[in-house]
Amino acid sequence: MATETPATKALKAASVTFETRTYDYDPKGERVGLQAAEAMGEAPSRVLKTLIAAVDGKPVCIILASDREASMKKVAAAFGGKSAAMMPVPEAERITGYKVGGVSPMGQRRRLPTCLDAAALDEPYVFVNGGKRGLQVRLSPADLAAATGASVAAITA
Repeated sequence: MATETPATKALKAASVTFETRTYDYDPKGERVGLQAAEAMGEAPSRVLKTLIAAVDGKPVCIILASDREASMKKVAAAFGGKSAAMMPVPEAERITGYKVGGVSPMGQRRRLPTCLDAAALDEPYVFVNGGKRGLQVRLSPADLAAATGASVAAITA
């Protein structure tokens, strides 16, 4: 599998140290992050999912552990908004330039305001999607926050 994607290019351009890891993506899998964690033998708290939501109608990117659910009330508050909802899949794909199951917080078509769940900072390293189904990048949570320009807040239920 080719590991050169807009996400890995963005990390290289930002001089971020990272490693790539591939796994067999199951298009029928219900929870991509949990599938990735299991396939790579990693704790779900270290394999983060990237979700695209809308806060007061504007797209945002949220990053949280694959075994956690986002609290829309906390997501709205993290971005200084009143309400939040998940973005419909076709719109999320159009905005990011990635297919669901391969959405990365880096290298998106348009850089979105981003929030990293605070719990990720408790991990020595994390994985996020590398911009392609079946591709993950391993990096420090601090480097992830810096590379994405993410704010950090408790956004899980």
